[in-house]
Amino acid sequence: MMRHIVMFRRLPGVARNPELEERLIQWMRDLDQEIDFVRDWKVSANELDRPICWDYLLESSFDDAEAVQRYLPHPAHVALVTALKPYFEWVAVDYTEPSGQARGLG
Repeated sequence: MMRHIVMFRRLPGVARNPELEERLIQWMRDLDQEIDFVRDWKVSANELDRPICWDYLLESSFDDAEAVQRYLPHPAHVALVTALKPYFEWVAVDYTEPSGQARGLG
């Protein structure tokens, strides 16, 4: 199983626009409904106001790296990315989740 994790935050210098942000995040939350090979999809909002915190976290799963590579150019994903670029910046991590091992930092 390939995990695709992305953190988002409002771009520096971009004024907060709650209505736009709400629409973008809802679009992000619904994106998995448009891509049938997504296995798991969750978008969470940060709850603590700390300088090191990002605003949102996307946690998703795909069968393998090839599925992530099919997801990235998918038209629904590309449309969302295009809408997000003027408002958010993001960082991502993609990794294979070990099967049969306990989760954690151990």
